[in-house]
Amino acid sequence: MKYKIIVDSSSNLTKDYLVDDEIGFDVAPLTLNIAGKEYVDDEVDKADEVLEALNSTKEKATSSCPSTGVYLEMMSGATYYIVITLTEKLSGSYNSALVAKSMHTTPNNVFVLDSKLVCGALRILVNKAVELIKSGLSFEEIQKQLTIERDNGNLLFVLDKFDNFIKSGRINKLVGFLASKLAIKPLCYGDNGEIKIMAKIRTFPGVIKKLVVEIGSLCKETKDRICVISHTCNEKFANVLKELISKAYHFKEVIIEKNRALCSFYALEGGIIVSF
Repeated sequence: MKYKIIVDSSSNLTKDYLVDDEIGFDVAPLTLNIAGKEYVDDEVDKADEVLEALNSTKEKATSSCPSTGVYLEMMSGATYYIVITLTEKLSGSYNSALVAKSMHTTPNNVFVLDSKLVCGALRILVNKAVELIKSGLSFEEIQKQLTIERDNGNLLFVLDKFDNFIKSGRINKLVGFLASKLAIKPLCYGDNGEIKIMAKIRTFPGVIKKLVVEIGSLCKETKDRICVISHTCNEKFANVLKELISKAYHFKEVIIEKNRALCSFYALEGGIIVSF
């Protein structure tokens, strides 16, 4: 096997996402710590269990990234490795993978990419990596093109609850205040790995419509791109959003996926994240 792609579980992907004789694939799980119990975000979908645990405690819950050892163990069986992680601004996953790279027997054959985003953004980068590998490009050129794809990526999201982002300090205090105290539904976006407010809307349907409009502002050409809608217990609005996006733009594909444990942990019930 010449290539292997590795992502962390913030991607919402499982090991069977990519089954290819030429390209290996693996998923490094993050771990959630809730009320003294650990939930490994592995192949078993624990999203419902995690949400139930969160709703049953007032204690601060935390997440921890895959260890260097986990990444290093996954860097085997191939000649070249492409590792794509959750944004460095939200997790130590990227740094953990970098340390594993430095410990590898052939570190120059390992490319670690900070996605600067989460959820569907990693799926998009995996798909691009496969396309580049299949095209026969050199490892150096693949790294260059994947970085360009990463830099062209976008993420918009709206959450119904901001509890875990506020508790963990991973979101601007103003966003948390608006969402929890003033019943405002902020439309947020990813900016170089950080969460920022794009608009402040009072209703969930209103912010969904605004989200659709802003896709066009951020992405002028959608024809050859895919759009991934990741949701936590909000299939109804995910389907409404897919219909609106499909009517307004010409994405190659609009995909709906259910958030797994890690993404559900932060997005909570009702959350919708759109990557494109």
